[in-house]
Amino acid sequence: MVFLATAQNYCSEGQGENFDCRRRYACCHDDDVLLARAGIETEAATTGRKALQMAADGHFDLITLDVDLPDVSGYEVCRLLRENPFFQTPIVFVSGRPLEQDIRRGFELGAVDYIAKPFETFEFAPRLLFHVRREKMAAQPR
Repeated sequence: MVFLATAQNYCSEGQGENFDCRRRYACCHDDDVLLARAGIETEAATTGRKALQMAADGHFDLITLDVDLPDVSGYEVCRLLRENPFFQTPIVFVSGRPLEQDIRRGFELGAVDYIAKPFETFEFAPRLLFHVRREKMAAQPR
């Protein structure tokens, strides 16, 4: 699944200090319930091709991908996005493939993180939001 998300509730509860609540996220996995619990609203699309179209049509502050998508692999989506040198949006894999070779491949293709399932639910949203804040800080002039 692919999800567009905003972090409105996360920020309104005081958990999102120094976090821009108007940011958008494209998530390509099935953990929308965890995102919703963190106050991150999601809107679904179902395929890797749709994720590519969404990334081309709009600006997102984070993309999460599952490796196993119904049409093309998450690896292929990541590779295609990273072919564009101007596409700097952080990509995080969230997958039930916990083997070292899978994790290495995600990082080799340009992901900033790989969250293997099962994972501790309390760390899911904070890990994703960390990458958004890190990218935002990197983009600021020094």
